Amino acid sequence: MQGLTMASLKKNPALIPLYVCIAMGSAGAVFYTLRLALKSPEVTWSRKNNPEPWEEYRTKQHKVTRRVALYKCVVQQFQNDPLSPR
Repeated sequence: MQGLTMASLKKNPALIPLYVCIAMGSAGAVFYTLRLALKSPEVTWSRKNNPEPWEEYRTKQHKVTRRVALYKCVVQQFQNDPLSPR
């Protein structure tokens, strides 16, 4: 197939940025998937070491709830501001 060998890329150098963009996008997708699988609290790899992983986060605040709480705080500040347009 044309464009898949080094010889054909030398003949048509306009394909090189396309391959670079595809490679970077693929690497980013793989990195993001690995990051989610390794760092996310919703993913458990070992049931024997930690059979109930959600109990660990009972006292911790998750990012989603923090953003909602922060948004409510900002809305309240905006509503209490006397200079805000109504």
